[in-house]
Parts: sequence; structure tokens; C-alpha cells
Amino acid sequence: MSAQPTPVTTTGYPWPIESTRLANGLRVVVSEDRSAPVVCVNLWYDVGSRHEPPGQTGFAHLFEHLMFEGSLHVAKTEHMRLVQGSGGSLNATTNPDRTNYFETLPAEHLELALWLEADRMGGLVPALTQETLDNQREVVKNERRQRYENVPYGDAWLRLLPLLYPAGHPYHHATIGSMEDLNAAALEVFQAFHQRHYAPNNAVLTVVGDAAPDEVFALADQYFGALSPVSDIPAAPSGHLSGPATDPARDTVSTDVPAPRIYLAHRTHPFGSAGYDTVTVLAAVLGSGRGSRLYQRLADGARIAQPDYVGAYGVDLAHAPAPLIITATAKDGVSPQTLEEGLTEVVDSLATEPVTDAELDRAKALLTTAWWRQLSTVGGRADTLGRYTTQFGDPAAAGYRLPAWQAVTAGDIADVAAQVLRPESRVTLTYLPKETS
Repeated sequence: MSAQPTPVTTTGYPWPIESTRLANGLRVVVSEDRSAPVVCVNLWYDVGSRHEPPGQTGFAHLFEHLMFEGSLHVAKTEHMRLVQGSGGSLNATTNPDRTNYFETLPAEHLELALWLEADRMGGLVPALTQETLDNQREVVKNERRQRYENVPYGDAWLRLLPLLYPAGHPYHHATIGSMEDLNAAALEVFQAFHQRHYAPNNAVLTVVGDAAPDEVFALADQYFGALSPVSDIPAAPSGHLSGPATDPARDTVSTDVPAPRIYLAHRTHPFGSAGYDTVTVLAAVLGSGRGSRLYQRLADGARIAQPDYVGAYGVDLAHAPAPLIITATAKDGVSPQTLEEGLTEVVDSLATEPVTDAELDRAKALLTTAWWRQLSTVGGRADTLGRYTTQFGDPAAAGYRLPAWQAVTAGDIADVAAQVLRPESRVTLTYLPKETS
């Protein structure tokens, strides 16, 4: 190891944090918690769909699958068998900003998890075969059909992104990618993508639970320390946008859906910024649960929206203005036009009708509960620390998020709503049942 561990404490994250960086650039973060004999090992790679060059969309997500298909010393499906056979659970996820792999297992199997992750970081390419690649391409195709194409309203995200972000922007396409790109790329192209991005100096290893920092640092050096860094990791394309959109965008889809549904979307501020903290509270006021404005005014009041299908949420993207998505589904007999008018009226009210103390307190209580629920497990804590280390360079930055939400005022919400929820920057996506189109 090239640096001494750095202890960190923060009132917003009440467990100890220590971190170090190996000589090859791997950042290692440990948060010790002896309350139960379990550990979570979480590895964040700074590669997601925003890093994909033209013609290689869907690569990061495909590697989420391929990383379970064997590596130099681990046979196909053996990673899963070893973790589950040790009493553990595991998974992986991909989004525009990153890919992460994680295992939660009894503490005595910490070394096994670190060895497995190190082997697929450094040993996937030698084990990757054409047969494995072709098999997982088919798995991704099936996933696209099951999650996006054959589910009512399932392709909303695929349709919203190109409306929110211009062509060439790193957030313009979804992580599922283009099936044409996945089919066209040769094995060597996939191998090169892995070798460029899945390197120790492009990753954060986080361990939370029943393990001492010194033990974790030593094991990390033992298993990851010999892996070579990559000197020329390509930077993601810039997500900079010169300002808010100045022209509204609209798409209407007639398809097999049970009722009309409206999505309104706006670009706001990047995740981690003060502006996005306000947007997060705004979204809770607007669309979280039965006490929200949308529910009270459209589902319970005007009775034009289905109670179970009205809401608002931000998508936590860190490298460009992140989207706020607002949605409602029409009740029987309600026209799409009536629903859209009601939806826009409630959204516009945030800039002109001050948020009440009760609305603000309720929103902050919901966010506080969600925050501590996330941190109530070793897995949730490991993922949170990995995220803040990867995206902001500091695991302790996680402790600032909840206080930032709690500091948001009604005036902040009105200001941000007036700034980012303007009609001229609005994206509107409408789903119509075929028979009413």
C-alpha cells in the first residue's frame, strides 16, 4: 500500500470510516460494524453507459452479465455458486454513471469474496469466449423484451432520455443499449472495452461490517495489489449543457396500455449539488405518497388520476443536470388532455403557491426514513460509501446528504421550481391505448 489509512468521522454517517489507496490506484474504504458477523464487499467501477463510445452502447450493462460467466481461476457460474454456498447473496447493477458488484456473506468468508472480485477484475478477458459472449447477448435481448418492450409503459425511460438530452450527450441513451451495437461488435472489441475500464485505478472497493480496517487493507493488497493499473483510461464525454432547454419536446405513443398515462420531465441539477438536494425535497412534496400534492389534488381531489399511479421522482445522475420525472395515469373515462392539464397545473403551482410547513416537514420525514433505511444494512452502507468515493472522491461526503435535505426551505423549492420546471423546458410523453388513439 502506498498511503496510510485515513480515518474519517461524520455526524451524518455515525459509523467509522477508514480509507486508503493501493499502489496500483485502487481505493479501499472500510466501515467497521461488529453488531453482526456479516460483511458486504462492494466494488464500484467508474464505467457506465455514459462512458460508451458511439457504436458500443450497451457494453457496460453486458459486462454486468459477463462478469458472472467465469474468469481466469473461476469457472462459469462458479462465482455465484461459491458465494451462495457460503451463505451469501450477490448481485450487480449498471446505470449511466457506474457499474457495481456486491456480495453480502458471513464475515469468515471475506477473503473468498475479495479473491473472487480480484480474479474477475484481472482475469475476465483471458476467460471470455465467443460462446459466452453470444450467450449473454441473447440474455440481454431477452431482458430488453421482458423489461422494456413487452411491459405496458416499459419503454418510457428509453423514450424520455433522447427527449431530455441531445444526440451525442452521454445520457442520451439508456444502459440497455442498442441491440444492433451489441450484435455488431466482435469479441476483441468487448475485450478491449473491459481492459480500458475494469482496472484497479478505476474502481472503489468498499467493505462494511464485521472486519477490521487493517485486515481488509492487507487482504485487498494481497489479492488486488498485483493487478496492473491502466494508464490511459478514456474520460467520459462531457455532460455539460449550456443551460436549460428552451423548446418543449413531446412524444405520443399509441400502444397496448390499459389507460392513458402522462410523463412530464425536466432537466434540473446534477446529483450531489445543492440544487439537486432541493429537487429531491421538491419531488417528495410533489409526488411521494398520499400526502403529496399530486395525490391530494389529482387522485383524491379531482379524481382524474389512478391513486396507485401518480408520483414524482428524481433520477440521481451526477455528471449533468439530472431529470425529474412526474407521472400520472388516467382514471376510467378521463381524457389524456384533462389529465395533462391537471398534472401541469399541480407542477406549476410549486413556483407560485408556497410549500406549507406541513408539506415540508412531511417530505423531510419521508426522506429521513428512506436514508436510514438505506443505511440500515451493511449492503446499503457499502453501496453508499462506494458511490460517494467514486463520484465525489470522499466517502465521508455521504454524511452531508441528509443534513442538506433537512436544510431545504420552502423558498428554496419555489426558486428551483421557477428555474427548472418552466413549460418551455418541459418534456411530455403520452401513452394512449390503441383503441382511443
